[in-house]
Amino acid sequence: MTTAPDPEVRTLLSFLAGQRRHVLGALDGLDAEALRRPVLPSGWSCLGLVQHLALDVERFWFRAVLTGDKDVIAALDDADDAWQVGPDVPVADVLGRYRTEVDLADAVVTAAAADTPLAWWPRHLFGEPHLHTLRDILLHVITETACHAGHLDAARELIDGRQWMVLP
Repeated sequence: MTTAPDPEVRTLLSFLAGQRRHVLGALDGLDAEALRRPVLPSGWSCLGLVQHLALDVERFWFRAVLTGDKDVIAALDDADDAWQVGPDVPVADVLGRYRTEVDLADAVVTAAAADTPLAWWPRHLFGEPHLHTLRDILLHVITETACHAGHLDAARELIDGRQWMVLP
């Protein structure tokens, strides 16, 4: 994580970094079969959730919404369901993509102040804007990442009984 000059951004980014570590920590030690196994009736897998976090959260909110990156926005139109990971996609690629998107997001975030306005808003998805600044995006992404980290905790317990946040 790169250090942000804005103290508020630095603090929010440190909370987000903790949730990101939680996501990866909850999966530590699972093999490819377990990472791909659907554990809930909705059919999502742990690997699919990580891919969702990479593409629909980190890439979308920071590189599309915050910066208005035209290439990222254009790629959204061609995107498949991020929750679905093809059987030919290596686990390392999905986890690596998450780490890469985190690094790219951090680079964007650390270069901005908390009150930086958004460059693009997906009205076709969300209607009128309800988030307006980097601060809003960081709070939203912290919340979403924490929620999904909790999902991964539950999925992990269903897969092998391990509880990541519980000391042995």
